[in-house]
Amino acid sequence: MRIVIAGGHGQIALRLERLLSHAGHEVAGIIRSPGQGADLREAGAEPVVLDLESASVEMVAAVLQGADAAVFAAGAGPGSGADRKDTVDRAAAVLFADAAERAGVRRYLVVSSMGADASHAGDGIFDAYLRAKGAADDEIRSRTALDWTILRPGSLTDDAGTGMVRLEARTGRGPVPRDDVAAVLAELLDTPATAGLTLELVAGSVPVSVAVKDVAGN
Repeated sequence: MRIVIAGGHGQIALRLERLLSHAGHEVAGIIRSPGQGADLREAGAEPVVLDLESASVEMVAAVLQGADAAVFAAGAGPGSGADRKDTVDRAAAVLFADAAERAGVRRYLVVSSMGADASHAGDGIFDAYLRAKGAADDEIRSRTALDWTILRPGSLTDDAGTGMVRLEARTGRGPVPRDDVAAVLAELLDTPATAGLTLELVAGSVPVSVAVKDVAGN
């Protein structure tokens, strides 16, 4: 498969790029800075420099042309204000979905966040983030032209992945290594029967492949 990842230099994205390239897939990662390209190439991905905050739908669709799947893993990141939570975590996810539809790419995965909710209350930056992610998720779930899956991990850690997770519609809060988030994303890409699901993910006791098959009903 050819897979295009938005937010290609993110910590989860780089892990996912390594997994996918090692599995023989063709991977491209969208990045804002040319200086990030070496890290993507080291991970086995083709870097594509494009700013999703200023790009047009046509520009993004051109990158997605011929892809088999799109993964939205971009985020405004720590230190960004509420405005950028909206322009990246919400608007860029919608733009990427628009571009996927235009390019005819049906499979669309979103890395969201546990607690994402467009109506989340609060005046803090993290509150704005949860509202932005929730609004983006709501928009993606309305798209009938996309075979979408939304993944909502718990608290992300840099611990070594164990390959053992809990993946359900509702898991309750908990930590999860970024390694295991990437492993679940890779498995979801290989499991089209998970389309139409919004899933929460935390560390657990079920092997990744089994957990994904279970939620797919296989």
